[in-house]
Amino acid sequence: MGPATRDEGDDAVGDMFRLDEDMADLVLEYCRARLALEEVPLDRPGERAALDEALDGIVGRGGNDASHVLRIFETVLAPAVISCDSPRFLAFIPAAPTKAALLFDMVVSSASLQGISWLEAAGAVAAENQVLALLARLAGMPGGSGGCFVSGGSAANLSALAVARDRGRECTGHERVRVAVGEEAHSSVASALHLLGIRPLVVPCVDHRLTGAALRDALGRDESPGDVVAVVATAGTTNAGIVDDLAGVGAVAGERGMWFHVDGAYGGAGIFSESLRPLLAGIGRADSFVVDPHKWLFAPFDCAALVYREPEHARRVHTQHAGYLEVLHGDAPGTWNPSDYAFHLTRRARGLPLWFSLAVHGSDAYGRAVDAVVERARRAAAMVRSRPWLELVREPETSIVLFRRLGWEPQDYARWSERLVDEQVAFVVPSRWEGETVARLAFLHPGTTDEVVEEVLASTSTP
Repeated sequence: MGPATRDEGDDAVGDMFRLDEDMADLVLEYCRARLALEEVPLDRPGERAALDEALDGIVGRGGNDASHVLRIFETVLAPAVISCDSPRFLAFIPAAPTKAALLFDMVVSSASLQGISWLEAAGAVAAENQVLALLARLAGMPGGSGGCFVSGGSAANLSALAVARDRGRECTGHERVRVAVGEEAHSSVASALHLLGIRPLVVPCVDHRLTGAALRDALGRDESPGDVVAVVATAGTTNAGIVDDLAGVGAVAGERGMWFHVDGAYGGAGIFSESLRPLLAGIGRADSFVVDPHKWLFAPFDCAALVYREPEHARRVHTQHAGYLEVLHGDAPGTWNPSDYAFHLTRRARGLPLWFSLAVHGSDAYGRAVDAVVERARRAAAMVRSRPWLELVREPETSIVLFRRLGWEPQDYARWSERLVDEQVAFVVPSRWEGETVARLAFLHPGTTDEVVEEVLASTSTP
């Protein structure tokens, strides 16, 4: 028998797993150039026909030269993605990852790091847990609190409310349980309750804020308050940045033995801030809370921190059992499986970019960055008040500014929004407030300047 030979198919497979130095140079140079930009381009919504034309035939049975594929991405695809890390992105909730976090996200990807279990990924898990412990401490939760990083606030809320449901059933004996929520709770909370088969007790808000008094009153008027086993409060509503009465709601939850969950996906980052920390008084009472580092903690997508006061409750709910998984569930001291604390199993070590950036810059720098954005929002509110054709809807609590342009109808706001992005001034989209269309500026990037705000507001002077 002659020596074994490799056919073209074998060579092609081997090429997939060998480093192509030219391709590496191309990709790394693109990354370096992007990271070096002082201000990333805002870019604009894409047009379907142009995207279809550029992508036609690019994925097929054969491959393409890497430079050709990268050129399509750089010239057609990337410009059709509005940059949420642009200081001119003022819609929805923006992002502003630090350069350190972005660079280390590349490390996590290039090293193919995962973070499923202690057995497989102890180093990554230990670093992530260091960050989770910091978050718990800043929130005022006791030692021993912990959890894991998940993809976003929706996944975190679903995971935490599954624990609240099962804990409530265990404590009350009720199979059909309910969860109290404020009228302004994030849409992901309603979605999570629907998926979990939980009926909400919707509590009327006072000036768009869930209060302890309103919760107590709603429970007092309810026909069967004993099956309300949890309450969700919000630390920074997405539409207006309003923080619920965390101390009051937490006190009522404690009196009644209810699970207290705080959705701080956006505003929970205020625990780093000298100016916002008093607004978050009471978050330390939470049985679980969420904060999204990919929002106001300057980490890349997708990253949400989920922290439990007593993680053992979550471990009993979320640990997955199978023959091949039992090796993960040993009792060795210090063992911690992130897969035990949310509804996931497979997960990347998504908390590491935040860990690296925090280790490089320190938590004080994070607090100063959050404070700078809060101050920017307050100055923007003052700029709105100084223009007679504009009217501030309410004073900003965190970093979202709502205002109306006197005399405008919904279509005027829509045209204004389109014009701003067409001219690359800013990405701003209107919102709804008490049934009215209004303008909304969401500040998160410390690099957003007063000049950008002036440019946006000046553009409202004409229809």
